[in-house]
Amino acid sequence: MSVDRTTWEHGDAPLNLLVLGAVVHGFTIPLVWVALDHTGNSDTRARMWLVLRLLEALPARRWKGLVADREFIGAEWFRFLRRKGIRRAIRIRKDTVLDELSADEWFGELQPGQFRMIAERTTVFGESMRVVATRSPAGDLVIIATDFHVWETWQLYKLRWTIESTFGSQKSRGFDLERTGVTDPRRLERLFGLVTLAWLACLRVGVWRHEAKPIRVLAHGRKAMSVVRYGSEELRHVLRWVPKRISEILHVLICPFPALGQPETEVVSY
Repeated sequence: MSVDRTTWEHGDAPLNLLVLGAVVHGFTIPLVWVALDHTGNSDTRARMWLVLRLLEALPARRWKGLVADREFIGAEWFRFLRRKGIRRAIRIRKDTVLDELSADEWFGELQPGQFRMIAERTTVFGESMRVVATRSPAGDLVIIATDFHVWETWQLYKLRWTIESTFGSQKSRGFDLERTGVTDPRRLERLFGLVTLAWLACLRVGVWRHEAKPIRVLAHGRKAMSVVRYGSEELRHVLRWVPKRISEILHVLICPFPALGQPETEVVSY
C-alpha cells in the first residue's frame, strides 16, 4: 500500500486530497481518499481515519506493508500502524533523532550509490525499527525506517513513486482533474471517485491489451506510452469505430487483474 497527497489550486481555493491505495502494475490504485479542509500536510487523525476505513474491507493480514514519504511520520502514527499489524517502510527526515544522534550524523558520509544500515534496531518515534539509508545519484540522503529486511525495504520503497504516476495520469498527463471548478470537499471526493473509475478502466484495458500486444519500447529503453494511455486509446478506438467489440471490453473490465509477479516500475524517484 502507498499513501500520499495530491494538491492543486483553483483560483484562490486550494484543493488537497489524501489518498491511500494498492500498488498494481506500476501505479497505485486509489482505494480510499479524503479531501482535506486545509492546505499543507495531512494530520495524524486524517491518516488514521483513512487506514481504518480501508481495514474494514481489507484486513491488515492482506497488506504487504505501507510505504510513505517524509510527511507521514510521528510517534502516534507509527504506534497506530504497529497496533493495527501494518508493517512500515517510511522515509524519515535527516534531522530525526535516532538513539541520541540525528539521522544525518549516522549517515552523513554516505556516497551516492552506497547503502548502510544501523546494525541493531533503534528507536524511531518511540518504535523499535530497522533504519537503512542510501544517497541518490542527485545527492539526496534517503533514510527509511522499516519493519522489513534491507533489500526488501528498497524494493518496496521504490514502489512509493507509483502513487505519483497515478496522480500524474489523473491530472495533467491524462484526465486533467485539476481543471475542475469543484471546490466543495464532499463533491471533490465524489468527482475523484468518478475519475478513478474511468482511470481504472483504462488501466485494466491497457494491461489486457499489453499482454496481447506489448507496448513498443523506444530506443532509450522506455515504453512509448503507459498502460493507462494504451488502454485509453484502445477504449476510444473500440467505442468510436468497432462497437461490436464493446462486449469484449466489458468482459475484460469485470475480470480481475492477472496475478502479479514483481510489480512493474518504470520510474524510480528519491
